[in-house]
Amino acid sequence: MLSYSGWNKDANPVGQLPQLLAPMGIESYVVTSGDEAADLIREIPIHIAVVDLGIPLQRQQHAGPAGGPRILQLLRRLDQPPPTVVIRPPQPSQRESQRTLREALREGAFAVLDMPLRIETMLETMRRVLCKHYADNWPGGPCSN
Repeated sequence: MLSYSGWNKDANPVGQLPQLLAPMGIESYVVTSGDEAADLIREIPIHIAVVDLGIPLQRQQHAGPAGGPRILQLLRRLDQPPPTVVIRPPQPSQRESQRTLREALREGAFAVLDMPLRIETMLETMRRVLCKHYADNWPGGPCSN
């Protein structure tokens, strides 16, 4: 599952993931609000989640509280929480950066990546998730660390 907070999906590495992972047999679902994420979490098993902290909480919401923290809480409360990669916008200060990192890790994040990020960083993080949580099987062969 990928959550999306309005970044240009074609220019942003996270938005490119569905296209890049599909040939490897990895199915991706993209949501644009915390509400959509909650619906998806109830409907299908999530094996890896990529959560944008800046995603709106409600559909059609342009301002107000972000839904990313709520999505992290929902995922953490599942019987089998999936590994979660958190994407966060540039942080205004070192203090805020440390705070959001602590909160994401407390909610069970596997990794926290800062925007802007490169596709190579995202793919390497996904490879690490698969290696650690899914029997060392990266599509195309075993993991090598």
